[in-house]
Amino acid sequence: MAAETDVEKGPAAGRQHDTDVGSGDDDAPATSSSPQEFKPPDGGLEAWSQVFAGILINMMAWGYPSTFGVYQLHYRDTLKLPEAQISWIGSLQVFLAFGMCTFSGRLADAGYVKSTIIVGSFLVVFGTFMTSLCTEYWQIFLAQGLCTGLGLGVIFMPPLSVINSYFLTRRSSALAISATGTGLGSVVFPAAIQYLIPRVGFPWAVRCAAFIALFISVVAVLMLRPQLRPRKSGPVIEWDAFREGPYLLYILGAFLFFWALYFGYFYINAYARNIIHFSTTDSVQLLLITNGMSVPSRPVAGYLADRFFGPINLYTFHTLVLGCLLFAWTGVTTRTGMYVFAVFFGLANGAAQGLFAGSLASLTKDPRKMGTRFGMVCTIVAFASLAGPPTAGAIIDKSGGKYLWAQVWAGLVVVLASVVLAGTRVVVTGFKLWVKI
Repeated sequence: MAAETDVEKGPAAGRQHDTDVGSGDDDAPATSSSPQEFKPPDGGLEAWSQVFAGILINMMAWGYPSTFGVYQLHYRDTLKLPEAQISWIGSLQVFLAFGMCTFSGRLADAGYVKSTIIVGSFLVVFGTFMTSLCTEYWQIFLAQGLCTGLGLGVIFMPPLSVINSYFLTRRSSALAISATGTGLGSVVFPAAIQYLIPRVGFPWAVRCAAFIALFISVVAVLMLRPQLRPRKSGPVIEWDAFREGPYLLYILGAFLFFWALYFGYFYINAYARNIIHFSTTDSVQLLLITNGMSVPSRPVAGYLADRFFGPINLYTFHTLVLGCLLFAWTGVTTRTGMYVFAVFFGLANGAAQGLFAGSLASLTKDPRKMGTRFGMVCTIVAFASLAGPPTAGAIIDKSGGKYLWAQVWAGLVVVLASVVLAGTRVVVTGFKLWVKI
């Protein structure tokens, strides 16, 4: 654990901005808490190095859960269990990755950035190593679902809070670029596991993934430099935020979005193999394409949000596009169609997820509350992510292995999410067509 907080360490702590730059005394009054006086560097080597650290953490925090499609196929072939039962492992992992964010976000606001990431990284690496030793369902559930999921939730929020404190006019771009780590991790981890299994076996393939996670976390911890003075006396949950109409609508829209989001990640390769008759290797390639295409779409979406449209406007639009693509999935019946769908699904998915954090940041006036407020959203969204894949799996099992009604369910939910997000915009701006928000 760090001494008092992690903020007083690092070169940023010694600078005296007009903002709450750490002075080593967490209980001292902030030099400035007004959003009008908040003047982050908004660029420069140190600021962009924090974005790079965020990329590394996102590779673990969200790249690793997106890998579960590979595990889903392996566990189905080796454990011979129903799709819905296996998906509970991945759902628990995602649930905890979101659910722990209220606590890790508050710890980040309190200044315990590096300490939190170190603890979370240990849980991720330890849980992954234990997964390599598991042979039964309950063992995998505890190691991969519970232990790794807890670690993922602990590491996610601190870098986001740090990045938010370094940018203002380029905030959406910075957060979207850091989110490209999700796509990169979604390629690196499943590729490592899938292509190492035939060479070294499943246990050592999983251990290699653990070593990758260890390396990533060490580099990220060394690079992070928190700069805002800790808000140590604030509550873990900011109940007053629930009295704000835009915040409530944003939470509802995000809940619906993430309820159906991981259906595509968990089942695109299973659909390709079971319906289109892909080989196992080719079906995993679809997952890699989907994850890989999300990498370029995130920074592009962030740039467009900062420069032209605003994060909430683009978040609403890309969520609608994603919902329409889920409906279009029902008509995919050929190998070519699957590859085309994977490309566009990855682009839309990456753009929507990349704007998730930036949209809330545009509604958060005090940057020192970003960790707490975003953590609250993530904890609520966790329940949606927990229920989503098993809901889809149950629909598939009840439909005799057919995916049609699961695809329709996911499309309806995501389109409804875009409608709710549009309502968030209306509450903030009124019925105005061309407003950047």
